[in-house]
Amino acid sequence: MFRPTAARVGAWVWLVFAAFNLADIAWRGRNLASLIAAAVILFLCGLAYVLGLRPRIAADDTALELRNPLRDVRVPWPALRGIEADHALDVRFTVAGGADRTARAWVLQTSPRARAREERRFRKEARHLPPEVAAKAAGRTALGYAAEQLNELAARRRRAPGDGTGTVAWSIPAIAALAVPGVLLVVTVALGFLR
Repeated sequence: MFRPTAARVGAWVWLVFAAFNLADIAWRGRNLASLIAAAVILFLCGLAYVLGLRPRIAADDTALELRNPLRDVRVPWPALRGIEADHALDVRFTVAGGADRTARAWVLQTSPRARAREERRFRKEARHLPPEVAAKAAGRTALGYAAEQLNELAARRRRAPGDGTGTVAWSIPAIAALAVPGVLLVVTVALGFLR
């Protein structure tokens, strides 16, 4: 399983901060401004969930799953056509009807600048490694390593029994985490303008 560590930590920090602020609003707030502040905090909690806690890449004996902020991709091993790593992890798979589709994972994205920085850091640290280890690990990034691990797992599991088509679906909990507080925010702001 791959998850964005910094985003998860940031999301949990925000949720703890939000819980204290919501408790304070519930204790002291008795006006419309408090209600608007609570709606903003709840909307930002939804963002923290969708952007920080939800995204992940998980693999088990039957399938590879990508959870992006608003969509879920499930690819049974027989449907997988390839996993590539350039600036993000791209998963090619077959969907119903036999068409090929590509999904990009939200987790493990990298910019060209971050990739160059990672390669410079590796060259500096490679001086202290045995030459055969340094040669094997040269040019390997965290994104590339994850793609390599998932491709190895796919090669072992490709003949697994089960449905041979991947699915892409909207995540109802993720959409609700943004829509419900978003509607509450719009309503409270509208009430503020009507006063």
